[in-house]
Amino acid sequence: MTIDMKEFLSGVLDSLKLLDYVKPEDLPNIDLYMDQVTTFMDLQLEQSKRYPEDKILTKTMINNYAKNNLLPPPQKKKYSKEHVLCLIFIYYFKNILSISDIQKILNPITDKYFGKTGKDSLNMTDIYQEVFSLENEETNNLLKDLGRKYNTSQKTFLEYEDLTEEERKFLQTFAFICELSFDVYIK
Repeated sequence: MTIDMKEFLSGVLDSLKLLDYVKPEDLPNIDLYMDQVTTFMDLQLEQSKRYPEDKILTKTMINNYAKNNLLPPPQKKKYSKEHVLCLIFIYYFKNILSISDIQKILNPITDKYFGKTGKDSLNMTDIYQEVFSLENEETNNLLKDLGRKYNTSQKTFLEYEDLTEEERKFLQTFAFICELSFDVYIK
């Protein structure tokens, strides 16, 4: 297994440029039925799929979220803009947190801010915009960190003279993957 790390890092950068959060102004201003919600989410978050056949959300998932009080129930089988915002938070959280942990984090937010309207009161859209406004800075920090980790990994296994260049590159790639994995584990 040999990986051209410069090509890998360039690919990561290209992927990060494609990933973009769903902007509140891109959310429909009308309530949506379940099929419309799943279609919208699939289209908006398509770039975050690992495989093209992956589904972002299914009807079963959404029903379970509502049944388990993770998502406020729909009104007359329709989901509001705020429901979609909650589903986006759930989508990102579910990759790293348990459903019960997501519930502990998200329920206080939905209990207090879901359904709030008006210029003077904080609402779900305001919270969403504030949180995702941090995205650009975090992306830049991530790229710098990836570069540092890559450079550090390239300094490993240099003192082992009996290694072939191919073995050394493989072990350096392994060290890089271990650094990234440890970072994810710790975070």
